[in-house]
Amino acid sequence: MSAHELPTALAANHAGQDYVNLQARFAPVFARIAEGAVEREQQRTLAHEPVAWLRQAGFGALRVPQALNGAQVSLPLLFRLLIDLAEADSNLPQIFRAHFGFVEGRLSSGDAASQQHWLAKVAAGQLWGAAMAERTDTTGNSVLLRAADPQAPEAGWLLHGEKYYCTGAIYADWVAAVAMLDEDFVSVVVPTTAPGVSLEDDWDGFGQRLSGSGTTRFANVAVPPQQVLRRFKPGELRAESYLSAFYQLYHLATLAGIARAVQRDAVAFVQGRTRAFGVPGQSSPKDDPLVQRVIGRLSSLAYASQALVLDVAQVLQTVHQAELDGTIGEAHYVEADIRTYQAQQIVLEQVLEATTLLFEVGGASATSQARRLDRHWRNARTLASHNPAIYRERALGNYYLNGISPGAAWRQLHAQDNAARDEASAV
Repeated sequence: MSAHELPTALAANHAGQDYVNLQARFAPVFARIAEGAVEREQQRTLAHEPVAWLRQAGFGALRVPQALNGAQVSLPLLFRLLIDLAEADSNLPQIFRAHFGFVEGRLSSGDAASQQHWLAKVAAGQLWGAAMAERTDTTGNSVLLRAADPQAPEAGWLLHGEKYYCTGAIYADWVAAVAMLDEDFVSVVVPTTAPGVSLEDDWDGFGQRLSGSGTTRFANVAVPPQQVLRRFKPGELRAESYLSAFYQLYHLATLAGIARAVQRDAVAFVQGRTRAFGVPGQSSPKDDPLVQRVIGRLSSLAYASQALVLDVAQVLQTVHQAELDGTIGEAHYVEADIRTYQAQQIVLEQVLEATTLLFEVGGASATSQARRLDRHWRNARTLASHNPAIYRERALGNYYLNGISPGAAWRQLHAQDNAARDEASAV
């Protein structure tokens, strides 16, 4: 066990022997991924090889039921493995985020036929990316779905338009997209190799540069009826779900892995040096009390971040189990949102602190481009910007002061939007 790992007792508390077994299975793959992380960052080499290694090892099927040839791991175990992977290279878990979100959506849908159809493909090694967001000045949806033949519904649909922030799509077999059909939203999935689909690596963020979060274009792509997952009204109240919390906690797991990577790299940097800053002659930085203090702080930040993520993962597991048992209630979903929002406030601060504190263990040599230690801050800052924490912090205050849950607040806002839209159309 390396110095940065949690004690066995805490690991067992979240995952038990299953984690030990799966760690033995995936640790060699993660180690191989870690070996090339700096070089991929330096050369901007897309992570096609690491994705292939994970696909071959069955990583994408971790949550698929055993009856469909998956591993059927719990959510705490999934998030523990995601943290391990993020320590190796934080781009990789983000590449798989849309994929695991798609799988979780099928698991929580209650639609046995949909689960059987799509999760069998996941178990066979197929991967999903996302095409949900757009780089526009509004929150509208410019991607359109129209009937291929209005006189023949069985002919399916045609998908046309452009999406951005399409994380993982360039590595995937399928892409899940949201489009407009008349005045409705529609969720569809299409193969990334389908005629009319084009993928571009034009993500220009300064962090998570290999996550494939660029543009996906659809040029009248054929969508058969079986690839339409859901149709709903723009103002339709969202079904209660833990998926929003799942997606947010996923980012926090990646951040916790970055904190572990920071500790790992700081220890390696100090142990490889023979001269301490400000001390004449030869000295041992690892014996410097100030350096020891920094390493101690980094270890604490990494530990606390991981512990928070795994604690909330257990909350999500409880919610998921309640869905399966038929005992689910609104309070379950409220707790999932609240605990995730609370964890977000702390994990972001802890990990960003760690990525800066890292440079206190050495002098200017720590800023060498060859080491790429700055990637940890860039990646953490990029992930932290995806779902601004200030909005979640305000939502927490609203809940504790006024008893309004995040889900209820969301419904209120959309009801107001609908009322304003109806009033405008009546004028």
